[in-house]
Amino acid sequence: MKDTKLVGIVLLVAGVIMLFFGWQSSESLGDQLTEALTGRFTDETMFFIIGGAIAAVAGLYLTLRGR
Repeated sequence: MKDTKLVGIVLLVAGVIMLFFGWQSSESLGDQLTEALTGRFTDETMFFIIGGAIAAVAGLYLTLRGR
């Protein structure tokens, strides 16, 4: 397996895990209360969601297109 594909797979798995934790965090009572009062999620939740999405997309790209 090429190094690029391996890095892509690792990024993809890490991204999916981060998205899962971001989703779990957004469903917590504290985060729901923060969203109700401020209209946005906490910084930690946004980090997990945005970082996970970027890592998953980059990992998918490297896995499928890596040479």
